[in-house]
Amino acid sequence: MTSLLLVEDDDNLRRALALTLRARAYQVTDAASGAEGLGELGRKRIEVVILDLGLPDMDGVEVIRRIREDSAVPIIVLSARRDEIDKVRALDAGADDYMTKPFGVDELLARVRAAVRRTGSGTEQRTVSTADFVIDLGTKSVVKTDGQPVRLTPTEWGVLETLVKANGLLVSSADLLNEVWGPGYDEQTNYLRVYVGQLRRKLEPDPAAPRYLITAPGLGYRFEVMGLDAT
Repeated sequence: MTSLLLVEDDDNLRRALALTLRARAYQVTDAASGAEGLGELGRKRIEVVILDLGLPDMDGVEVIRRIREDSAVPIIVLSARRDEIDKVRALDAGADDYMTKPFGVDELLARVRAAVRRTGSGTEQRTVSTADFVIDLGTKSVVKTDGQPVRLTPTEWGVLETLVKANGLLVSSADLLNEVWGPGYDEQTNYLRVYVGQLRRKLEPDPAAPRYLITAPGLGYRFEVMGLDAT
């Protein structure tokens, strides 16, 4: 059973969602505040976090930041906040997905399944070596050439893996969104700007002048493989 942490201060919504998720064979731990949720995350093995931003004790974005201090668990935000700036703040802090209330339960379940797929173990054994880091598609890991591991969230890995597997070809924004987030995300190009920016900060020697993660304005992105060693 996939283990979920549901952090939601609305008692009725929290109980209804927990009941629905358990009926779909998910193991659910629920919390009514940010502090309670962080405590549960520290005590239990959690595979996906479903988080409301409007919590009584702290802003949900702060909860995301605290989770990301030591965990790469997928985080799906639920919020009544519809402004793009709120979405970008949550994504910048480390959230993997963002749903606005009201939402359909079937859509939430689809996004949970997509988050679980992004964290699943792969069988691909190919590695790609650059002058600055090595990507192992089998272990879903990146290590700098000085031996330091690069910590990526599941969504960051999904973006990187999709681009690397394209072997230098351009991946359209729509295709990249559909591959990483699933159907229905074709227009969410702000997601890509956020996550490609985060990858550049983690991987590029100079994020302002990227060598590997290249933008084709208005078209999409590609991973520059020229001169790299792929095995």
